[in-house]
Amino acid sequence: QVQLVESGGGLVQAGGSLRLSCAASDHTFGNYGMGWFRQVPGKDREFVAAISWSGDSTYYADSVKGRFTISRDNAKNTGYLQMSSLKPEDTAVYYCAVVVAGMPRREYEYDYWGQGTQVTVSA
Repeated sequence: QVQLVESGGGLVQAGGSLRLSCAASDHTFGNYGMGWFRQVPGKDREFVAAISWSGDSTYYADSVKGRFTISRDNAKNTGYLQMSSLKPEDTAVYYCAVVVAGMPRREYEYDYWGQGTQVTVSA
């Protein structure tokens, strides 16, 4: 069972940047596709971005396309979400997750989840 720990969240002004990290517990991380999701209180968890196990394929929610970049370093068992041009509506708890097959956008398809990290963007 892979354990995931997110870090890098915090408070930032609108227009600023943050980089989130997702550290996995072991080298099997490289066998999994990875996704980032976010959630605000009272709303469903929302897909943000996904990346294939090799890092060759990525895709993004329309709301973050051109502003966020997902990446991974399998040698370090770590995934990343670089967030730029942040907006107040990006405020949420951000979660990383991994999946055995593919890189889906539906949260129920993911196998393991981190505990989340809070991102707050002030106007």
